[in-house]
Amino acid sequence: MATTTSNSPEQTRQIASRFAASLPQGSIVAVEGELGAGKTHFIQGAARGLGFHGAVTSPTFTIVHEYPTGQGPVFHIDLYRIASPRDTAALGLEEIFAAGRATFIEWPERLGAELPPTAFRVRIAIAPDPQRQIELPDSSDPT
Repeated sequence: MATTTSNSPEQTRQIASRFAASLPQGSIVAVEGELGAGKTHFIQGAARGLGFHGAVTSPTFTIVHEYPTGQGPVFHIDLYRIASPRDTAALGLEEIFAAGRATFIEWPERLGAELPPTAFRVRIAIAPDPQRQIELPDSSDPT
């Protein structure tokens, strides 16, 4: 993993855009961080890096958003409101994972052992505000 510092939401989006552009087809990315760390900003940039240029908002209440790209959809899943892994059964995650160009998951710890072991893990930590420390795996090696 490499750690980089972001000084603004836009810089977080730029870091994510570069990271996402090199992801293999069908990647699952677990985006971890406390409330307000910048997970949605990261996913906004990732979607941009994968070819989606519309609005990307947190799907806290809908749980899943789908963003079309020329290489297949990008899925954005927010599990904040999910209490346990069994509550995700009705979401059809296996189908989403199989259909997506990439799938980004906020609050992936709510999946427990249901998070695929091949998922890339991105960790965002709040440093002295507005800075964020972003840990990124090599895009060819999920960790």
